[in-house]
Amino acid sequence: MPQLRLALNQIDSCVGDLAGNTESIVRWTRHAAEQGAHLIAFPEMALTGYPVEDLALRPSFVEASRAALTALAARLAAEGLGEVPVVVGYLDRSEKAQPRYGQPAGAPQNAAAVLHRGGVVLSFAKHHLPNYGVFDEFRYFVPGDTLPVIRVRGVDVALAICEDLWQDGGRVPATRTAGAGLLLSVNASPYEVAKDDTRLELVRKRAQEAGCTLAYLAMIGGQDELVFDGDSIVVSAQGEVITRAPQFEEGCVLVDLDLPAAAAQPPSGVADDGLTIDHRIVSAEPLPPYEAQVTGELAARLGDDEEIYTALVVGLRAYLAKNGFRSVLIGLSGGIDSALVAAIACDAVGARHVYGVSMPSRYSSEHSKDDAAELARRTGLNFRTVPIGPMFDAYMGRLALTGLAEENLQARLRGTTLMALSNQEGHLVLAPGNKSELACGYSTLYGDAVGGFAPIKDVLKTKVWELARWRNHAAAERGQIPPVPENSIAKPPSAELRPGQVDTDSLPDYELLDRIIDLYVEQDQGYEAIVAAGFAPETVTRVLRLVDTAEYKRRQYPPGTKITPKGFGKDRRLPVTSRWREGV
Repeated sequence: MPQLRLALNQIDSCVGDLAGNTESIVRWTRHAAEQGAHLIAFPEMALTGYPVEDLALRPSFVEASRAALTALAARLAAEGLGEVPVVVGYLDRSEKAQPRYGQPAGAPQNAAAVLHRGGVVLSFAKHHLPNYGVFDEFRYFVPGDTLPVIRVRGVDVALAICEDLWQDGGRVPATRTAGAGLLLSVNASPYEVAKDDTRLELVRKRAQEAGCTLAYLAMIGGQDELVFDGDSIVVSAQGEVITRAPQFEEGCVLVDLDLPAAAAQPPSGVADDGLTIDHRIVSAEPLPPYEAQVTGELAARLGDDEEIYTALVVGLRAYLAKNGFRSVLIGLSGGIDSALVAAIACDAVGARHVYGVSMPSRYSSEHSKDDAAELARRTGLNFRTVPIGPMFDAYMGRLALTGLAEENLQARLRGTTLMALSNQEGHLVLAPGNKSELACGYSTLYGDAVGGFAPIKDVLKTKVWELARWRNHAAAERGQIPPVPENSIAKPPSAELRPGQVDTDSLPDYELLDRIIDLYVEQDQGYEAIVAAGFAPETVTRVLRLVDTAEYKRRQYPPGTKITPKGFGKDRRLPVTSRWREGV
């Protein structure tokens, strides 16, 4: 059987940075070529970054992507890398699509190309376009209608892009029809909790359907609210795992494969779903037999809490780096949310770049002030105290506020203080709100909701505690100081905006609340279904009403790393103005 050394490059691309992404592709191509790779691949839209959103509708950006691809092919050849075929994702446009209603202007395409000897040997566009969750690809792209196949070292390699594997039909069965020996899929599939298990089963199933070895290459890094976990996989035609890459780590995965020889007559004609087989020969003759040096490794898997925590760290780090921020600012209340955010920030950018501010009021307990200081001592972050009492007294002397207005004033004074320090010193303010609070509107606009990024925006309160315990346990195992004070984990959560206040004054117990939020938000269950699941009708009515009426607050909340299938934002789009109420 012919042999092929495949190089899968898990890289982190930045949207719009064509020059920087090109440099990364050239660097990793050189690395793979030096390791003897015969076919080199990069993720979906690696040249432009992903997702490009409405940039796809801008002709100037589409043309810049096309020009960058041509320049990349020429550069690879000029630097002595042109003999190895390279698969690169980029933004293209259809040359044959005619303008019509319902089609995006300019007919842009989510495409990939095979570069070889200074030119583009073959280009193709994604066939299946996702239109769910954070994906709006029907808005942006027109689909491809070919099954691209390249012959490399005597092996026919079929090519696909991300959703082409996630949906039934299309390029997977067409690969079997074409008799390809390898199906290579390039992807930019965002991370979600437990998606690695789903992904593995999908890849196994599709390999069996395609009847050949399948290589699934994934992106890593972060882009706005999305984080990518890598986890590239190669499986045999029987679904057995040959190699699996680390999660959340940039790198090149090399594997030597024994693959079926291509048929003497190249495949042609129309395959499944009306896809036309587009076959190109890069190198027809198999390699002389060689001793396999990289037979595949299985990277250790992360535990569930470690996986989530790592995603939050990677998401924050990428957002800061790609937007030019070197430091962050956090209001430290002594509570669990700000403590976890601080720990994540220290792991993302280093404690010397994290600035914490304690802003006590007349209602702040001594233990909260002590816990904030203890967190700073444990982590080594920069710490200061700015009492808000004098500011509060000045406002109250003018406005004479009472009740909720008085409580919210304290939160807004803290928000103003943080934003002032941000403007003065150049730090990005991190909002500490969690998903449970956002769901119920348990935050103050222009107060604790201020900030440029919200690291735990998609983390339920009960998971916040679990992640804090995991992080402390991981530190202890490494012989380090656990970053989160035990008192911040153990004490009842409180905004401390009035004497004796605790969160359960306004919300159900978080264990109960989070179960209802999961059913209503994540699973889109209605009132009747949630009550039928065993929850008290009055509690369900109360929680659903809180969630529905807080939409206007969520619209104004900062972006934050998505870790669940349905984060607040693009995953869940509901009108602010709506009179629909569940259970009424």
